[in-house]
Amino acid sequence: MQAQYRGYAPQHAPPPPRPGGQHVQPRRGGIGPMISAGPHHQVPMTQAQINQQHHQQQQANQLAKLRSRKPTDKNLPEGVDEILAADSDVGVAYKNLRDLERRLDATMTRKRLDIVDSLNRSTKRYKTLRIWISNTAEDQFWQNSGLNVDTFDFSSNLESSYRVKIEGRLLDDEEEEVEAAEKTGNGEADPDKMDTDVPSKAAPKPAAAAAKRSRLSHFFKALTVEFDRPKGGRQGSEPTVEWKKPERTPAGAGNLPAMADFDEFSFKRNGDENANITISLYRHEDPERYELSPELADIIDMREATRQEAVMALWEYIKLMNLQEDEEKRNFRCDDLLRKVIPRDLGYIPQLNDYITPHLRPLPPIKLAYTIRVDEEFHRDPKPTIYDVRVAVEDPLRARLWNFAHSPQYASMLKDVAALDDQLATLVQAVAHSKAKHTFLTSMANDPVGFVRSWMSSQKRDLEVIKGEATRGAGEDGTGDEWRRGGPNSIWATSNARESVNVLLSKQPMMRT
Repeated sequence: MQAQYRGYAPQHAPPPPRPGGQHVQPRRGGIGPMISAGPHHQVPMTQAQINQQHHQQQQANQLAKLRSRKPTDKNLPEGVDEILAADSDVGVAYKNLRDLERRLDATMTRKRLDIVDSLNRSTKRYKTLRIWISNTAEDQFWQNSGLNVDTFDFSSNLESSYRVKIEGRLLDDEEEEVEAAEKTGNGEADPDKMDTDVPSKAAPKPAAAAAKRSRLSHFFKALTVEFDRPKGGRQGSEPTVEWKKPERTPAGAGNLPAMADFDEFSFKRNGDENANITISLYRHEDPERYELSPELADIIDMREATRQEAVMALWEYIKLMNLQEDEEKRNFRCDDLLRKVIPRDLGYIPQLNDYITPHLRPLPPIKLAYTIRVDEEFHRDPKPTIYDVRVAVEDPLRARLWNFAHSPQYASMLKDVAALDDQLATLVQAVAHSKAKHTFLTSMANDPVGFVRSWMSSQKRDLEVIKGEATRGAGEDGTGDEWRRGGPNSIWATSNARESVNVLLSKQPMMRT
């Protein structure tokens, strides 16, 4: 028996050398797997897969049969009131309860939609943030009057300095009402007016109480302190003090870092002269609010707004002035005011966001002026400078509404209601069957012969209808227009036709072989 050897393809001759003595290295590796571009034959299923598919189809047919037999009507059948006792008001009470249920469901659905819409609009309310600005002086000349200059003791810790403290607290509603009542007694006061150099009537509350409320850093994303350039003296201009709110860390997205969660901000500088500073507070709002250009403000009658509010207000103006095109609803005509914002005669509604972008500017910072006092006269009875700033806060009802709209108990309650509805439909079906039995027996008791004759005739006619062989009294074909006509008085509204349809729907479809 000869040995079998694996055949190899004939070796090709190496390519000729290139000019300059360079040789082309032969390509290593063979050709990748070849896949035909034509149609691929489907892999035949195994017997286990066929049995599994057949079992799944049987389950689906069984579920369809159960759904077809499941009662859904919760209205009492007609004629039940006539069967009940004369003094019984069960039928009337049930109908009244059904009407009350419909109105209650409609009211609850409308209220729930209103709550969801309110949560999506993220409504804000404005409250008063009171800011105290004060400073202390250390190692000033008038504080070290007992120093003996002959000791030649000029250590660095005796260099004159001062510390500026900025503290803020959100006023409660009760405090705002009391102060508004006090101001109303002397005349109406502007709620946005800032009070300076006024003694504090309500001192800041302890840290334990302040921890439960919004802090100073929550309302601002940056803070800068700029020093006025002195007219003369040995000291130059002081560097600007800056603070920026850090970003939320991914690990604690719900909590702010320590540098962004405080009620008091302070800094220390060296100096022995009074100095003027300007504190700039950059507001932090979510969603961000912008200052509108005069052209856009004249149209929507707002000086500050979010991007969404500006777009919706501009859309309301277009609808109010009837500027939308009749044929193409996405286009609108520009009047004289709109041409100042949209420099064209015809605008496109989906581009309203792009139109207003050049007219949105960052809100200017809130500037608070303060004079740093280091003289002895001021520190005999120091008084802080107080500013009242209006800030936007979340509606306190928003958290409660959020818990109500996203309560896990709502889904379980809907399941309980659906289960009760199924039980009610089953009971109503039982009442309908009892009513049909009562009608059947009553009619038979009143006229047995006539009832049996009419019943047999009705059964024969229903059988002919199902088989498609029905004819009317004058020899009319069962496929005529009258048989095609529906309505409460047609043959298709009878209980027999309804039962026949349920029987046909509950039959399993024949399996194709």
